[in-house]
Amino acid sequence: MLNHEGKVVDLYVPRKCSWSSSLITAKDHASVQINVGHLDENGVYTGQQTTYALCGFVRSKGEADSALDTLWQKNKAELNQ
Repeated sequence: MLNHEGKVVDLYVPRKCSWSSSLITAKDHASVQINVGHLDENGVYTGQQTTYALCGFVRSKGEADSALDTLWQKNKAELNQ
């Protein structure tokens, strides 16, 4: 919900899994959120990052590594890195 200033005032905003697009509930203690830093052409961190959230189901199936790699490869092409 937004207030009159346009700020989010909800107490809890659920995350979505970046791979399966399913909601990550508050009780999903196996879920992770990973920030991947962006580098310039010299390999120096630029201060920007991309955030990925993976639900516990994806991690328990052993697909987290390939999911993160695929998500980053798609995003990497968009960012020209």
